[in-house]
Amino acid sequence: VQLQAYGGGLVQDGGSLRLSCAASGRRFSNNGMGWFRQAPGAEREFVAGIQWNGGTTGYADSVRGRFTISRDNAQNTLYLQMDGLKFEDTAVYYCAAARGALFSRAVRDYNVWGQGTLVTVSS
Repeated sequence: VQLQAYGGGLVQDGGSLRLSCAASGRRFSNNGMGWFRQAPGAEREFVAGIQWNGGTTGYADSVRGRFTISRDNAQNTLYLQMDGLKFEDTAVYYCAAARGALFSRAVRDYNVWGQGTLVTVSS
C-alpha cells in the first residue's frame, strides 16, 4: 500500500503548482484524504482535506481561497491546486489517507502517508 506525491518544485511568489498523489496497492475511494505540510523546524500541519466522495472539503485558514483539493476516485488520485503561492507556503507536502470516510485536521487520524514532495516559493 503506497501513496506517491509528486508535482512539487520551485516557483516564484504568486505562482501556481498542482500536486498529485497517486495510490497503489489498494483503492482509497472509501477514505477521507488530506494534504499536510511540514516546514523546516516546524510540526506537520493540516493544509486541506476531502471526504471519500469529494462532497465536503476543508482548508487551513492560511490557504483557504488559494488552494483547492480534489480527487478522482476512478483514477485513485488526489490533487492539490495551489494558486497565489507565498514564501511561507514553502514546505514538504504530504498526502495521506484517513482511517475513515471523512477527513480530519489531525495527523493522528491518518494511517497511510506518502513520501512528500518539496514546494519552494521564492520571494
